Amino acid sequence: MQFSIALAGKGGTGKTTLAGLLVKYLIKKGKSPILAVDADSNANFNEVLGLPVTITLGEAREQMKTGKVPPGMTKDIFIEMKMEESVAEGDDFDLVVMGQPEGSGCYCAANTLLTRFLERLTDNYEYVVMDNEAGMEHISRLTTKNVDVLLIVSDASRRSLQAAGRIDKLSKALNIGVGKSFLVINQVQGPPDDRLLEVVKEEGLNLVGVIGTDQAVYDYDLAGTPTIRLPEDTQVVREAFAIFDKIMD
Repeated sequence: MQFSIALAGKGGTGKTTLAGLLVKYLIKKGKSPILAVDADSNANFNEVLGLPVTITLGEAREQMKTGKVPPGMTKDIFIEMKMEESVAEGDDFDLVVMGQPEGSGCYCAANTLLTRFLERLTDNYEYVVMDNEAGMEHISRLTTKNVDVLLIVSDASRRSLQAAGRIDKLSKALNIGVGKSFLVINQVQGPPDDRLLEVVKEEGLNLVGVIGTDQAVYDYDLAGTPTIRLPEDTQVVREAFAIFDKIMD
């Protein structure tokens, strides 16, 4: 039976890095096949995972719109072909990227294409890790739906925790089919204080763990080294894996 985990949260909380560490965790535990999904129009999940992407779903749709369909091929067949090409294959996981339209334009069409593709594609995978865009639109557009775990990532600020609370409430109000919802507080300097925990309580969030700041993450990022390659004995990996043990239990 497929197990899916979607990540959400305010921008800048380290959500994509945590998604990459989740893929690393699943690989270590032998939980495969794994599909990583970058549902953010500002795509960079592939950089965290160290996997090149040749075409995104958004780019495929733009090619269809601009008349790049070969003679004798219908648009439906063309877009199906391009969707298959958009799956980047790694050694231990595959990746599909939503991407964005070229130039100005709404992301809704690319989002619809991603949703349609995932409905068919995910049957081939036992584990799905979806990194969503910052904010709540992916919930209202139903990109995030029918997931076993919604992992909401926040930093240690009141505004970020309040944003996490709004995401959690919206997912429940829209009844999108979330099995369990957890909060991770990331990039924390020292143990969380009582004021922070009081905000968590006010927002009704289910705190599953805290991850401290780790210089290794910044060093890898600045060097352009995929953070999925962080050694398992680094602080961030140890703390993240301990959290994943809880949510996968």
